[in-house]
Amino acid sequence: MLFSHLDTPLVHVVGDDLRGQMEDARDPARNDHVWISLDAGVGQRITASISVWSIRNADAGFDPRVRLGVIREHWEILPNRGVQGWNRFNYANWETHHNVFYEYYERDALGRLLLEMAAEARLLEIWGTPYRRNQEGLHQIHSRRASCAIANDIVGRDGAMRFYFDKEREARMIFLKFCGQP
Repeated sequence: MLFSHLDTPLVHVVGDDLRGQMEDARDPARNDHVWISLDAGVGQRITASISVWSIRNADAGFDPRVRLGVIREHWEILPNRGVQGWNRFNYANWETHHNVFYEYYERDALGRLLLEMAAEARLLEIWGTPYRRNQEGLHQIHSRRASCAIANDIVGRDGAMRFYFDKEREARMIFLKFCGQP
């Protein structure tokens, strides 16, 4: 297994050749993810499963929309493709140094936005929790703080993405939060 040797709660992946798709469940009400696969140069593609809707919040009567925060930057040197363990990632550290405005998105609108970024980006950098289903990948690419429907308050294990674009050498750091997350 690709991530089995990593003794860390998070994994950091950098890759190119991005391919994205919306989840296509039998029940359209259960489509709550966008999948972006990438080539990190490790012999197999890695898929990131990104939440664009909270079924748990919807089922509990809360707002199921996801809030998106973006930090726009410019890159000089691209990070190298690869996979490495990562111990801690906390949105609060970034929010202390950047004015991050979070905006609610409907499921389809957020899905389309992420797919557009994946189609235009040269490279993607992701922090997330490893998982294995049909193939190895990352999930929990969002804030892990307590939310309206989830009582567990996990600090320091947030997941995020940074898309790198050729146009104007722009990079966009993407943060995702659910209803009730600080």
